[in-house]
Amino acid sequence: MPRTYVVTGSASGIGAATAELLRSRGETVVGIDLHGAEVEADLSTPEGRADAAAGAIAKTGGVIDGVIACAGISAPIGKTMSINFFGVTELLTALLPALRASEAPRAAVVSSMASLQPVDAALVDAALAGDESTAVSRGEELAAQGPELGYLNYPSSKRALSRWVRRASISDDWAGSGIPLNAVAPGTVITPMTAGLLATPEGAAMVDAAVPMPLNHHQPASSIAELLVWLTSPANTHMAGQTIYDDGGADATLRGDDIWSWNDPK
Repeated sequence: MPRTYVVTGSASGIGAATAELLRSRGETVVGIDLHGAEVEADLSTPEGRADAAAGAIAKTGGVIDGVIACAGISAPIGKTMSINFFGVTELLTALLPALRASEAPRAAVVSSMASLQPVDAALVDAALAGDESTAVSRGEELAAQGPELGYLNYPSSKRALSRWVRRASISDDWAGSGIPLNAVAPGTVITPMTAGLLATPEGAAMVDAAVPMPLNHHQPASSIAELLVWLTSPANTHMAGQTIYDDGGADATLRGDDIWSWNDPK
């Protein structure tokens, strides 16, 4: 029986690839994006998120089998946290009643390899505290100090998102409702968002230094879509709170072979 999915960022990049893959399998997709989607809404504002949730619930008849949150930006500005973190967490929370109405509800979000990069602790803390005003103000403070510090908005948003997934996934709202919630962290994906950086040898070299990908190098959006679709399928019954690094080996290259010793006797 076909399932009904809500996909954010459905008009381009990973979101478009995911929506296309789902439709090719006979699933129903309600896309959310600024333009060119079944629901047009601005996820950078609380009002836009509320409109997006209401529109998605109306178009699905109040029953959603899967939510896949792909919408995001990488700009060195405070708005990045609004879209990448609050635009995901608030929307997913608003869609919980419709997910609970499904017989096999699932949710997955797009984090990033950048979640492993340096972040601004105050910015991450403000996001996890649910304080969007403080988070955006801190993000703008960083942006005002130049692009290098401004860039911290992006990894901070993805670190906060992956941490929220871990927290929320085991809560009564999600695990207690039988809803697997997970994240995917891509490496360097060939999308409009990365096209500018990858267009020059200098930009590509900078990207590859930060995200080394020994397996198959830069990846198509479809490689992430396949994993997102599996995570939100009935086949996934027990995975919860994971950020899965679908990244050509970048995580293993950067963090090495021991990520377990944190709990070993000192």
